[in-house]
Amino acid sequence: MTSRADDDPAAGHARTLLRTATRYSGSRCAALCLVSIAATGAGLLLPAVLGRALDLLLAHAPATRWVLCCAGLVLLLGLLDAVQTVLTGTVDARTTAWLRRRLTGHVLGVGPRAADRFGSGDLVARLVGNAAEAGTTPAARAALVAALAGPLGGVVALGLIDWWLAAVFLAGAPVLALLLRAVSRDTSESAARYQRAQGRIAAALAEAVEGVRTVRAAGTEGRETARVLRPLPDLCRAGHGMWRVQGRAAARAVAVAPLLQLAVVAVAGVLLTRGRLSVGEVLAASRYAVLATGVGVLVGRLAGLARARTAARRLGEVEAEPATAFGTRRLPDGPGRLELRGVTARRGGRTVLDGVDLDVPGGTTLAVVGRSGAGKSLLAALAGRLADPDAGEVLLDGVPLRELHHDDLRGAVGYAFARPALLGGTIGQAIGLGLPCPSPGRIREAARTALADDFVRRLPDGYDTAVADAPRSGGESQRLGLARAFAHGGRLLVLDDALSSLDTVTERHITDALFGDGPGATRLLVAHRGATAACADAVAWLDGGRVRAVGRHEELWRLAEYRAVFGEGTAPADTGDGDVPPVSDTRGGHGEGRDGVSGRMRPAAAAGEGTAS
Repeated sequence: MTSRADDDPAAGHARTLLRTATRYSGSRCAALCLVSIAATGAGLLLPAVLGRALDLLLAHAPATRWVLCCAGLVLLLGLLDAVQTVLTGTVDARTTAWLRRRLTGHVLGVGPRAADRFGSGDLVARLVGNAAEAGTTPAARAALVAALAGPLGGVVALGLIDWWLAAVFLAGAPVLALLLRAVSRDTSESAARYQRAQGRIAAALAEAVEGVRTVRAAGTEGRETARVLRPLPDLCRAGHGMWRVQGRAAARAVAVAPLLQLAVVAVAGVLLTRGRLSVGEVLAASRYAVLATGVGVLVGRLAGLARARTAARRLGEVEAEPATAFGTRRLPDGPGRLELRGVTARRGGRTVLDGVDLDVPGGTTLAVVGRSGAGKSLLAALAGRLADPDAGEVLLDGVPLRELHHDDLRGAVGYAFARPALLGGTIGQAIGLGLPCPSPGRIREAARTALADDFVRRLPDGYDTAVADAPRSGGESQRLGLARAFAHGGRLLVLDDALSSLDTVTERHITDALFGDGPGATRLLVAHRGATAACADAVAWLDGGRVRAVGRHEELWRLAEYRAVFGEGTAPADTGDGDVPPVSDTRGGHGEGRDGVSGRMRPAAAAGEGTAS
């Protein structure tokens, strides 16, 4: 028989999360439980002491000691309540912080796949709102023990006064039990719908904020607002559902609890007339009946716990997404040869890359070109294991990336993106991100190579300027991203459309430095411009998820379909017979090296055939 965790992985991960979170604040949870139980115990003693004091006063006997005991119990209850409030807030804060740290680390370990599945906005909602709600679980459980102890202690106290009182109360107890069970079940269902609607709103809002300039330029603020708030009716219905559940529970409690209290008091009155109870005991019995029917407290505790468990399940869904596992193998010495063998990758049920074979010799540059949606960025992600293929394998210097140790892989592969995220407190820290000991000289040299040094020096504090205080254009952000990749070093450099926002002069200078003479890292370049592709040693042409051809840009340019990738239907008139592209070899004298690389590159199809592999 399979366990519940096997049947529902998200629920299993949620239970594990909550157990571990409770252990993390175990000592404080234990202290909170003890304080809550002590407060409940003092609350249970107070009616008995009050009853005893009343009997003594009615009998005109000395009652000072009992009155002082009543005052002491009241003061103790106030003190314990204050300590309970502080401990509850502390446990909630610690648990929430722990959940956020753990889930944030897990999301980063999963990588881009997490955002692809859940959406960045929904992930933020889970890590912020749902983590805060789930973080109340340990304290709620500790308080629930005390909340249960109150009614149970009340029933026991009624039995100690007279067994008839306990019997009358227990006759109606099953109704209260059914009421509490219904509250827990119905609240969980409503809370799940509410939190899902919150996640959809957060996801749509994140998309709108990211594209705010586009929205403003298109004048579609109203339409975008309506899109973001489209789940609002679902959120409203779910919220009203939770209130209705608690409202019905309160109404039933108001109907049932007073009847039980009245029955207990009535029986106590009968016993008083028969001389079996004193006036003080009747007073105590009436207070214990109230404690025993404390459904309101239990309803609130159970409803809060149900919402917290539902939030924890949403966190469990994130944790159920497996993190990227790394191997233990170390990279041997090598030039950075990159191989893709039968690589197939699917996204959203669609095969984006289908049986791709590529062999990029160490120290050479391969440009990857193709129409939008051909899989260029996915191939770039696979090359450095930002994503894993569904079939086939990717190797670096003969070692499958899945088997590489994390530090070796990340130290060997550097990335630059079209829209780099500049992380770190300062510009210098953003460029040196990921380096164990980034030296100022290395950072400045990388910035000079990326033509970023001049504008960085013009900032108020130069390389010590806070990233948030550094105004920059899209091209300047790209140059900082390139500088980070150059500072990283490594044997494989992957540029995923990292030159797209640069002007042609800046791009020319950077490509001169990137593809210059002499040995260097292997470079995989996603290119959208013919001039950029012409600088590479060879070009891999992706079409329909397959490698259509591998060859030099000049050779592939003879094909009209290849020219169409760059928006060129036919060759320009100034190219003579149309066999030579209208771009120059910006590296000067490096064409022979490009010819040599073409001979070593394993093509998926001959460059001149133009047929799918």
